[in-house]
Amino acid sequence: MITIKNVKKTFNRTEVLKNVSMDIENGEIFGIIGQSGAGKSTLLRCINGLETYDRGEIRVDGTLVNVKNKSELRLLQKRMGMIFQSFNLLERLDVYHNVALPMKFWGIPTNTPEAKEKIMNLIRLVGLEEKVHAKPRELSGGQKQRVAIARALVLDPEILLCDEATSALDPEITKGILALLQKINKEMGITIVVVTHQMEVVKQICQRVAFLSHGQMLAIGKPEQLFVWPKEREIRDFLREESDKLPTTGINLKLFFFGEGNQRPIVTQMSQELQTDFNICWAKLEDFREDVYGSLVLNMEEKDLERACAFLDSKGVTWEVIK
Repeated sequence: MITIKNVKKTFNRTEVLKNVSMDIENGEIFGIIGQSGAGKSTLLRCINGLETYDRGEIRVDGTLVNVKNKSELRLLQKRMGMIFQSFNLLERLDVYHNVALPMKFWGIPTNTPEAKEKIMNLIRLVGLEEKVHAKPRELSGGQKQRVAIARALVLDPEILLCDEATSALDPEITKGILALLQKINKEMGITIVVVTHQMEVVKQICQRVAFLSHGQMLAIGKPEQLFVWPKEREIRDFLREESDKLPTTGINLKLFFFGEGNQRPIVTQMSQELQTDFNICWAKLEDFREDVYGSLVLNMEEKDLERACAFLDSKGVTWEVIK
């Protein structure tokens, strides 16, 4: 659905995007994550033509995103809904008329029975039918974002672009918004691109994710592959991994568990078979879209390392020595 190839972008001689390339599949929920200043929001704005890019190309369903071709870009933007962190609702309009606003911008009549039904169906979809005549000042942050989502859907987009859409919301409200985005993706088949610095967002809804750092794409793949067993130093630092908390004596061995592997008593079996003890000095379990992935770090004497690794290999457990 979206192809990004060798995209470069410069602001005031500072390169904010450096040869970024990725493919986003039709119908998937794709995450773009990284620290502040990584270039995430800039890349998103380049996708829908709100920003220009200097080199490379971005195509949406085969059509080149070209800000110089205003008429073609306008038609392309109509196929992409946008959700912002700040909601961007008009205070003088109630929920109904905020949702209807894009139709007015495009000259689409909003007073026909079909249009009214469509607007109300979207308001019901986001769970705000009881707030249809409320003004933004009467709504909570989560309710404002639901209005923004309904508004983004009113022109029947094929793609939904979310720029830090939940970063201003508390964790419980964030869960509700993410569940709504999953529902939209599943029931309407809309491709969703999520820019965020929140790991919980990526873990809950994203099927694949790209990690950006200082304008460069460091890694791309399933969230559980990137973040349960991160290879890159920048990703470990972003996740605040355990390395600074580990013992400085002996050997630290990290084990990774996936799916049914979480249910096996691997550590106790290894301790019994090797007739030695280990210290469990760090562990975590994480939920990725209803699948649980885990890791733990054992501290052991160096003399036990070779036998421990051979045992883990025989059980199909992934491991690495933490330096």
